[in-house]
Amino acid sequence: MERISAVELRPLLDALGLSGAEVTETAVPFGDAVLEKAHQEGYILVWCPSSIAGHAITLRFLRERFGIDPAVSEPCFYNQDWYLAESFMDQPLDNSWHLIKKEVLEESRAVQPGDLLAAGCSFPPAVVCAWTFFAWYYARSEYLWWHDFVWCSDVDHNGDRVYVGKYHDIDGINKNGFSIHRHLALRPCYAAVSYQ
Repeated sequence: MERISAVELRPLLDALGLSGAEVTETAVPFGDAVLEKAHQEGYILVWCPSSIAGHAITLRFLRERFGIDPAVSEPCFYNQDWYLAESFMDQPLDNSWHLIKKEVLEESRAVQPGDLLAAGCSFPPAVVCAWTFFAWYYARSEYLWWHDFVWCSDVDHNGDRVYVGKYHDIDGINKNGFSIHRHLALRPCYAAVSYQ
């Protein structure tokens, strides 16, 4: 299992403009057996501080710091604004350790999120995914979830499920960027018109 501790967050802090900021981690809450299993199954153990130098670590903060234009700087966020008024954008990290898979679960591809939850899957918060994505890049010079989206525990104000990731468009049509999207649920307002 690969680990991103406070020490390994230094390059990320530099990129965030927080060079020299102190980051104090708590003890890892997982036992040896859990960590060994996580290592065998390809997890990352990542420290997620709730704030650094007085800045709450939220999706909004990360987006402001990394920007939305790959022509200016990469990695960055994919340029969308639908989520700026959503409450999950201001939910900070929780000042704890998290285990998160480097690769998506193959058996979860193209399965509805409700079905995955019913089968016992748990989804990480979007802010944990974003933090892990950027921390991993600055610690290892690799992109996580290059062509894949990851379901998140967050929902928008309509209850639509948030998903993130897919930094690069395999078809080369869209610009690079860490994506934040929502899976629109069917509601009565979705309907057809007659067309001839």
